[in-house]
This record gives sequence, structure tokens and C-alpha cells, in this order.
Amino acid sequence: MADKTVSGLSQLRQRELLRHPLQHPARLVPSAFLLAIFMGTALLMLPVSRAGAEGAPFLTALFTATSAVCVTGLIVQDTPIYWSAFGQGVILVLFQVGGLGIMTGATLLGLLVTRRIKLSSRLVAQAETKSLTLGDVRAILRLILIVTVTVELLTTALLALRLRHAYGNSWDEALWTGLFHAVSAFNNAGFSTYSDNLSGFADDPVVLTLIMAAVVIGGVGFPVLFELRRGMLRPEPWSVHTKITLLGTAFLLVAGLLTVAAFEWNNPATLGAFDWPEKLLNAASHSVMTRTAGFNSFDIGSMRIETLTVSYALMLIGGGSAGTAGGIKVTTFFLLGFVVWAEIRGQSDATAFHRRIGTHVQRQALTIVLLAVGVTSTGILILLSVTSFPLEDVIFEAISAFATVGLSTGITADLPAIGQLVIIVLMFVGRVGTITLASALALQERYVPFRYPEERPIVG
Repeated sequence: MADKTVSGLSQLRQRELLRHPLQHPARLVPSAFLLAIFMGTALLMLPVSRAGAEGAPFLTALFTATSAVCVTGLIVQDTPIYWSAFGQGVILVLFQVGGLGIMTGATLLGLLVTRRIKLSSRLVAQAETKSLTLGDVRAILRLILIVTVTVELLTTALLALRLRHAYGNSWDEALWTGLFHAVSAFNNAGFSTYSDNLSGFADDPVVLTLIMAAVVIGGVGFPVLFELRRGMLRPEPWSVHTKITLLGTAFLLVAGLLTVAAFEWNNPATLGAFDWPEKLLNAASHSVMTRTAGFNSFDIGSMRIETLTVSYALMLIGGGSAGTAGGIKVTTFFLLGFVVWAEIRGQSDATAFHRRIGTHVQRQALTIVLLAVGVTSTGILILLSVTSFPLEDVIFEAISAFATVGLSTGITADLPAIGQLVIIVLMFVGRVGTITLASALALQERYVPFRYPEERPIVG
């Protein structure tokens, strides 16, 4: 009896915490990101952060801090030239905190809002066949820490060895460059200590493969990694989320590689100057980087309009949920694909891998996509009204910012102040908006004891 009383009090206490404005997850996550952005802005405005004699202007520091915390990678100043070693260190810390924080927050919120979760007793992961107890939550947090440290240190070591022995860098330079790019890659940040990003390594399969591997691992999402840890070679018990994420990611990576190679194969300004193995390598790199990583090994501004269009779609879809990637997420895109397929076939239920997709999940996915399109379209319209850049460049810039990709056709630094502010808002909303939106929708879902009469408007 006493245990039940304590349990009841605990439930009441948890409900009260969720009612508190600042402790509600949908408010806590953006507040934490805003705090990190403002702290980063203040640090980057210090004279010691800039390579010159004076500190960075407020807007430059704000843009860079937002891009780093939101792990985007868009820049208005050349990172290795404009920022000092201290400033580059601040940027590294910001995108490490932004990446690790968003992974932890997204994972916990994903567990919190799953339909099987009862705050009074346990957190349950979004899985079809398995539930996660509070002990599993601690296991996930340990996994996040272990995977982050392991991948970043291993990538750092391998990149440092490559830079030391293949390019003649000193050990200090090789270790710093390796660390910066390893952390940037794993967090899908896209920042580089090279003015031409990764263009100098366009013919180096070792460097590009290491970067791509770190990007994919960081962007696939920790709920997927948690399941793979327990049964990597046995896909049967995998949840629908894991199956959709892995198969969808593989499909998009291959489709991106093939389409980029097809459209850019003979373009002398991009892939045309390479041998065929290098063409495939750089096409694969671009396919991976459009999944919100933001590195580039050739000139994005020289791509054909067809490739830009393919990149729009890849960037907007993004990577896996509860990882370092942005976009609307792979699961959101493919879940709606299953819904469309069910409607085309006249099925009453949308199914995926012999499991029915709940209507509340369908509503959340549809809401996220429509809001993403709405926010991005608004940003495009404003940018078009304040700049004279071509439409395709503006669309690319806006989607890249909202999906926290960081790729650009080269117009970022030339945007007017209002244009930079638009990009800042898009980066922030794109990084925290989809998570808080999905969480808010699920947490605010409540039982209604009645239903209105049904009517069927004409659709299509």
C-alpha cells in the first residue's frame, strides 16, 4: 500500500514538472540551444577569437555561433583565415556541444513521447518489439558517450596519421586538423580548417572515406545504434524505425551517388576533371554530405541545375532521427511514402514491414513535412525579396540552412544583414523545431470523449 502511495505521488510530481513552462521538453530544448548560441556569440566577439586585432562584429559572431551550435556549417567568414586558434577551438566546442546535446535531447524526448511510455514507471523507446526501462535509458546515454568518444578519437587518429605521412604535416598540425574534422564529421557540422573545405582531398579515398564513415555513423541516430548493438546480424527483431532508417538511408545514398554521377560526369567544373574512380568517390561523398554533413570536395556552385534539384530533395529529407543529422528525417519521409502507397492501393491501414502505422504517427509526419515546407518557402521568399541571386541558389541556401546541411553555392558571405538573419532563423528552427514539434504534438495529445459528425470534402 505504501509503495502504491509513493508511486502515485511520483506520478503527480512528474506531471507537475511537465506543466512547468521551462521544464517542459518542448521549451527546455530550444532554451538550452539559445543559451549556447548566445554564449558562443559572446566568446567569438572577443578579440582573442579573431585572427585580426579586433573582435568579430555581433552579426558575424552570432551567425557563426548559430551555425556551430546547430551543426550546420554555413559560414560568412573563412574559418582558417578569419578565426584564431582560440576562435576555432570555440567553434569546435560549440558544434560538439550542439551535436552531443541534440543527440541526448532527441533520444530522451523520443523515449518520452513514445506511446508506450508511462512517466510514473519507465521510459520506453520507440520500438515495435522491445521496450526500454529506466535502466535502458542509462544504457543509451552510456552508448552515446562511448560511440561519440570512440568514433571521434579513432577518426582523429587515422586522419592524423594520413595527414602526417601522406601530406607531411607536423604532428601538432595533423592532430589538430584530424580532431577538428573528426568532431565536425561525426556531428554532421561541416566546418573545416581548410579554405576550400575538402577539395584538396578530392583524389584521396582514405580521407574522404573516413569523413563519410563518421558522418553516416553520427547521422543514423542512436536508437538505431542501440538496436544494432544488441542484434546487428539478426534483422528480424529490429523495430520498424530501425528497418526504415537503415534501408531508407542505403537507398538514398545509392540514389544520390548515381544521380550526381550521371548529371556531373562530364561537367569539367565538378566531376569531369577526375578519373572514373575519383568521379564515383566524389559523387558518393556529395551524396553522403547532402544528408546534412555539409563538407564538399568540389565546387557546389558549378553543379548543374539537375544536380542542385536532386540535392534539394536529399538535403530536405536529411538523416536518422535522434542523431546529429537534420532535415525532416528519413523515417518521416518513408512513413509518408507508405501512407501514400496504402492510399493508392485502397488499403484501410498503412503498413510497413507487416506492422500497422498508427494514425497519430501519420499526423505527426504530415505536420512536420508541411511545416518544413512552409518555413523553408517563407525563407526563400524573403531571401528573394532582399537579394538578386538566382532562384536555384536561394532555394539551395534556404534548404541547406533549414536542414542544417551547410552546403552553399557560394552566396552566404554576400547575403545582406537581413538575409543572414533569415538564415540564422532557418538554422535554429531546422535544428530544434522538428524535435520540439514532434514532442509537443505527442505530449499534448489527450483523450476527447466525443467525436464530431464525419463529412468528406472533395480531395484532389
